[in-house]
Amino acid sequence: MTDDERHEAGMKVRRAVLSDAHVDRSLANRTELTTEFQNFITRYAWGEIWTRDGLPRHTRSLLTIAMMVALNRSEELALHLRAAKNNGVMQDEIKEVLLQTAVYCDVPAANSAFHLAQKIFDEEAGKA
Repeated sequence: MTDDERHEAGMKVRRAVLSDAHVDRSLANRTELTTEFQNFITRYAWGEIWTRDGLPRHTRSLLTIAMMVALNRSEELALHLRAAKNNGVMQDEIKEVLLQTAVYCDVPAANSAFHLAQKIFDEEAGKA
């Protein structure tokens, strides 16, 4: 694939996973500083990795959630907790991943992730 083809494929996956609204906001908020980075993540994270056949998007979502907990990246964790439903991930599956992170990453990290997930799930259910 050329870089342009990879970017196009990545944009399709990025929009499918994160939503058109999120991607449109990201693109609208680009600056001279961030434009190249946005292009980079679209080509490589979304166009090179998320488009691969080796794992379904459902699995990639669960893995990404676990890695965001391990790395203590709450902003990205929130993004991927919201996006996971676009890949068919159920809340019970997220719960299981967060329990797994408590053992293999860190109990306080998992605790924070559970609180964040509950907040997001409550917002999505109209409870917040």
